[in-house]
Amino acid sequence: MKKEMDSSPKSEIILYQPNETVSLEVRLDEDTVWLTQQQIAELFGTQRPAITKHLNNIYASQELDEASTCSILELMGNDGKQVYKKKFYNLDAILSVGYRVNSRNATLFRQWVNKVLKDYLLRGYSVNHVCSHSTKWDWIRI
Repeated sequence: MKKEMDSSPKSEIILYQPNETVSLEVRLDEDTVWLTQQQIAELFGTQRPAITKHLNNIYASQELDEASTCSILELMGNDGKQVYKKKFYNLDAILSVGYRVNSRNATLFRQWVNKVLKDYLLRGYSVNHVCSHSTKWDWIRI
């Protein structure tokens, strides 16, 4: 059974790239961020069907458990009457997809993730370079 997320927006993360800014409104809930398939596609500079394919493969191979990385949110339509359900995917799913997508944005993302992970492993912390200087995937304003 899939988890139900809180529907109130709580945070915003802005990603910076050289000569181009990608801005995504995300949901912060249960100490993770949540994106739709369309937002993940925009983040990695690809199309939604590619994201769907990667997520299906991730779940089929049991790399991740869909019930713990996917949440369904009920949203109200513009008319205020129709309720529809939308799937959101947490940071674990976003990272797994990011390592499968073949695009320039995904490559920049992987480089950034590897740098942050290396900093944490070697130093025990990572510096947010947005405050000191701008680099390709130094991000996070929450």
